[in-house]
Formats: sequence, C-alpha cells, structure tokens
Amino acid sequence: MLLINNIRLSRIVRNTWQVDLIMIASCMGAYFIREYLIAHHFSIPTIIPTVLGTAIAFFIGFNNNQAYDRWWEARKVWGGLVNDSRSFARSLLSYVPQSEANDVIVKRMIRRHIAFLYVLKGALRGVADTNYPKYLDDAEWKYIDKQSNKHNAILHKQSDDLELLSKTNQVDGFRFIQINEMLVRFSDEMGMSERIKNTVFPTTYSYLTKVFIWLFVVSFTLVISQEMGVWSIFMGWMIGFVFVSTQINGMNLVDPFENNVAGIPLNQITRTIEINLLQMMGEEEIPAPVTPINDEYVL
Repeated sequence: MLLINNIRLSRIVRNTWQVDLIMIASCMGAYFIREYLIAHHFSIPTIIPTVLGTAIAFFIGFNNNQAYDRWWEARKVWGGLVNDSRSFARSLLSYVPQSEANDVIVKRMIRRHIAFLYVLKGALRGVADTNYPKYLDDAEWKYIDKQSNKHNAILHKQSDDLELLSKTNQVDGFRFIQINEMLVRFSDEMGMSERIKNTVFPTTYSYLTKVFIWLFVVSFTLVISQEMGVWSIFMGWMIGFVFVSTQINGMNLVDPFENNVAGIPLNQITRTIEINLLQMMGEEEIPAPVTPINDEYVL
C-alpha cells in the first residue's frame, strides 16, 4: 500500500512505458494514414472522438469505482481481523482461570491463531508462508499440512480446544458462546477474503474499456492532425495517457491481496497482530514491525 501523497515520476514511467510506446506508435500511424491516404478525400468529423471520450469516461469511472470497492472491502475485512484477534486473545487470557494446564491451552490457542493469520495471508497471495509452523506443535503441523484449506483446519483445531475448556468447566456457557462467536467471525472474515480473491473482475469491462481507449486515441489523432499537423502525435499521446493511466490505476486495485504497492499491506497487518498477541502473553521474543520500503510503500 502506498504511503506517500506524491508518486514518483519514475514509478509512473515504469508502470506505463510499454503502453506509452504502443500509444505513440498508434498516434504516428493515425497521423500518416490521415496525411497520405485520406487527407485529400474527406475529413474526420469531430463528433467521433467527442462521443467516444464521453463513453470511455463512464466506462473508466465505473471500473475504477468497482475496483476501489473491492479494495476497500478487503481492507475492512482485515481491519476486522485486527480487532477480533485482540479481543480473542484478551478473552482467553481473562476468562479462562489461571492454572498450569489452562495456561498451556490458552497460549496454544493464541499462538495457533497467529499461525491462522499467516496461513490465510499466504493463501490469499498464492505464496506458501514459512512463518506459521513455528506457532504449531509437531502433531498439529503434520495434520494441518495435509489439508487443502489449512486456515480452515486451524479453526477446527481451535474449536476442539474451546470444547475441551467447556467440558472441563474452565469456561461457563456464556463465555463459551462469546469466544465461539469470535471463531465464527474469523470464519466469516476468512470466507469474505476468499470470495474477493476468487471472484474475477468481469473481463469484458476492462477489455472493452481498453479497446475503446485505443479507438479514441486513433480517432482523436486523426481529427486534430487536420489542424495541428505532426504535433497531433504528441497531443494524441498526451490525451490518451490520461485515459490509460486512469484505467491502469483502477485496475491495480482489482486484486487487493496481490503482493504489490497497490495491495492491502497484509505483511504489516499480520505482523502487527502477531506483536500484539505475543506481548499480551508476556513473551520476550517479539519480532520487529514491518517497515515501509524506501519510505514509499508497505506490503
């Protein structure tokens, strides 16, 4: 996630230089076609790029609005995970009577929850996470590693320990319901994250928008070349750059869990929860917070 208000020009160039070259080539092609093929036969009416530009503005606005909705929903889901994780650990530490046996179960559940977050993060980013095994014992790790949905398997283990606390009368019915509701919320937040990850943004929206942008760039260059001559190439690229950059900016938000500067900072969020929960348990070995890269973005 970007942290700065002003984006470096070098980053914009890195993201758009290929499209810029294609767009300049398209403008040059449109200029030469108009200059040497159709200039002496007919003129291009200005209404064509005018109508196309208006239609494209609606398309880009719709796409970017939907893309940001996906990004913001993902951020709200993981914001909820932060709050629920702290409440979950606090409830276990406060509601379960202190004893040697209970402390083992409570700390095991809290550490297992940290593993749940790392496994979920890895699944959303499509990269196997290597941090979670240290928060599980060998038997749990072997069981969970065999499961196709590891984060769901971890929640199943959490329910087993909560049921054990209930059967041994270490938590009463009311507190059992409270803690179990948190496990349900974790399952809901997990499901919402998976839904966002697995729901493909309609391909036709982004594809047709790109096609219309190229039509607009070509038609705009054809029209203004009648007045500006060779300078229409630069002007066509400049106007097209506005539309293309806006479209790319929106499409970068479509997959909010991707490991890039536009995605949700899952590394930072997960590490923050990890630090909070370990400190709540009184652990001494606390990992360092995730710091911004080049003071520009955080992953």
